[in-house]
Amino acid sequence: QVHLEESGGGLVQPGDSLRLSCAASTGTFSRYRMGWFRQTPGKEREFVAAISCGGSIRTYTDSVKGRFTISRDNAKNTMTLQMNSLKPEDTAVYYCAAVRDCITAQVTYNYWGQGTQVFVSS
Repeated sequence: QVHLEESGGGLVQPGDSLRLSCAASTGTFSRYRMGWFRQTPGKEREFVAAISCGGSIRTYTDSVKGRFTISRDNAKNTMTLQMNSLKPEDTAVYYCAAVRDCITAQVTYNYWGQGTQVFVSS
């Protein structure tokens, strides 16, 4: 069992940057693949980015490539999402997710945080 807690959301203007953090309450954080998802009202939750257990493999949805950077610190049990050049369409509730699987190519995340709101508007 792992508890995830996001922080860092807020209201920003287009072109601004924001850094989201996810703190995990587990002593085996390095055994969890981690990801960020986002959801807007009336839409399904969508994948944003993921990072492998060791941090060497990072994947992004096309719409955020070159703007967002996912990273993790296994010593501090934390994961971050650095979001640059934010656009109004990035507005969503952002969720931190985890799965205890460092091998399988396609995974289903089974631990979720409560979400943090990001609002991009001028």
